[in-house]
Amino acid sequence: MARAGLTADRVVAAAAELADEAGFDNVTLTALARRFGVKDASLYSHVRGLADLRTRLALHAGGELIDRIAVAVAGRAGKDALAAFAGAYRAYALEHPGRYAATQIRIDQSLLAGSPEMRRTAEITYGMLRAYGLEEPDLTDAVRLLRSAFHGYCALESAGGFGADRDVQASWDKAIDALHLTLTHWPRETEEDVD
Repeated sequence: MARAGLTADRVVAAAAELADEAGFDNVTLTALARRFGVKDASLYSHVRGLADLRTRLALHAGGELIDRIAVAVAGRAGKDALAAFAGAYRAYALEHPGRYAATQIRIDQSLLAGSPEMRRTAEITYGMLRAYGLEEPDLTDAVRLLRSAFHGYCALESAGGFGADRDVQASWDKAIDALHLTLTHWPRETEEDVD
């Protein structure tokens, strides 16, 4: 029987807090059970195991991230939208390192297909990029470029990987300028490229 007051949402919220405090890799059922003052077995009424918990945490964090991005890009287009999107992404990654790490795990595609968080992420991201006149398959390529650039920058910044020679914010702003130029002058794939 489920312990009174314990729900799947409360378990995932506690996992998110633990991830930020101790690191995503330290999110375990045992650590969460200790937080709630219950035995590990009590959590199995709410999650199927560690993999399920981490998947739920990834979707939860992804939802938080896209909510923040949606607010930032509302009413913006082009470079303004790109800068707002990137800024919200970076702020979330730096403020919530454990939750952000959760968004980087591989999730079973069958779970992603029905995920409202993933659908909203695609709508907002692809919508922002359509202002650059991109269509498939260029949209997917551009999404991969942006994700790689944002993630790489955030990972290096959070690890202290940038020297003190130049202001980190100035470099970030320059990177957004460069990404805007790249998206504006995107090398469009033609039918000849596909053949």
